[in-house]
Amino acid sequence: MPDRAWEQHARAVERLASSYEAIPKGQPVRLAKQTTNLFRARTASTAPGLDVSGLAGVIEVVARPDEGPPIAEVQGMCTYEDLVDATLPHGLMPKVVPQLRTITLGGAVTGLGIESTSFRNGLPHESVLEMDVFTGAGEVVTTRPGDDLFDAFPNSYGSLGYATRLRIELEPVPSYVALRHLRFDDAGLMAKTVEEITRSQEHDGEPVHGLDGVAFAPGEYYLTLARWTDDPQGPAGERPSDYTGQQVFYRSLQERQTDLLTTYDYLWRWDTDWFWCSGAFGAQHPVVRRLWPARLRRSDVYMRLLKLDRRFAIADRLDRRAGRPLRERVVQDIEVPVDRLPEFLDWFDAEIGMRPVWLCPLVAGRDWTAYPLEAGATYVNVGFWGTVHVGPDAVHAPRNRAIEAKVHELGGHKSLYSDAFYDPDTFDRLYNGPALAAVKRRYDPDDRLTTLYDKAVRSR
Repeated sequence: MPDRAWEQHARAVERLASSYEAIPKGQPVRLAKQTTNLFRARTASTAPGLDVSGLAGVIEVVARPDEGPPIAEVQGMCTYEDLVDATLPHGLMPKVVPQLRTITLGGAVTGLGIESTSFRNGLPHESVLEMDVFTGAGEVVTTRPGDDLFDAFPNSYGSLGYATRLRIELEPVPSYVALRHLRFDDAGLMAKTVEEITRSQEHDGEPVHGLDGVAFAPGEYYLTLARWTDDPQGPAGERPSDYTGQQVFYRSLQERQTDLLTTYDYLWRWDTDWFWCSGAFGAQHPVVRRLWPARLRRSDVYMRLLKLDRRFAIADRLDRRAGRPLRERVVQDIEVPVDRLPEFLDWFDAEIGMRPVWLCPLVAGRDWTAYPLEAGATYVNVGFWGTVHVGPDAVHAPRNRAIEAKVHELGGHKSLYSDAFYDPDTFDRLYNGPALAAVKRRYDPDDRLTTLYDKAVRSR
């Protein structure tokens, strides 16, 4: 079976290369895919896209290699849902599994995925051992850590090419995950606890394998400590909970101190309700939830509904009818140093006022060209996704611009999967534009691929 999978992969790469040749020069080179987890619009194009059919699977899982850790050979368009389905039967998981099922491995590596294991394993690209990148020159380049293309690839969002194959390191995982929800009234104490757990990877004498949290309101903060276990009973004798039915996971943080999930359900605990965003579609209302098929309570379905709302301006029409001010969409993930987290949360409460927000600590293991986090330092990702009633100025994105300014004032960074508003000089300073451009010139000499600035800010 592995030999056949490799043969199929080779044929898929050949189709990709052929589709590249069919794109007229001067036309943008893009993936021919219908789904996305990006929250920024892009300029429409009638040019054919790159054919990535056949590049969405797991080639091979090597659970017991002759030397080194267990690995998986994975195609770039493989979703984490399919990747987890292939690794869990071996008692293994990717070192970082982003929150949403349909995020692809290639997308997470080029676009900076994150999850609760990031405080000890970094971001998804840090467990990549080798990858093949289809470049703007129409060539497949095999690259490894330390190579200029490899080190510049994270946060490049396709401006340097597209990963067709990735060899990733896996880690053992048992059948269950025991959870402890710790409440904090003081953001400073919560930040210190994050720093202590990140340093020791334990709390109160118990190991911590996963760490994230939620800020529900000023003075109401929760950290969720996850511990891998083979025990089918939780810390208080619980049986595994099921948050794919009537119960909603994020509400459980406020309702209970301990919990138990199967490993599979833990990995997708946020996907069923798109964190808490499913509430915008009524999916958390008890009556609606009973009628809404469980197989359709997932993030990609909500994304399709959101696109319909944008296409027909449903929310804006309802607001106008009700006399409410125009909304500004505020959908962002940012990172700030852990000691600046309380300051950011206080500012966010006063200036933006959106709740709840997600908190996810991370530590970068080394320097990366286009997303210059300080290696070894603890940051906290703050994720917030919704709208704010602003009024006529909403079209100028004042809240998003203020967030950008505040984050970088605090020594942080902003992910680029959503709207960005930087001028070119600021963007180059924050995301190491000259170094990224040098790598692009080497692997895309004819400038076939859209630059990162054009993708992230100009939405091209």
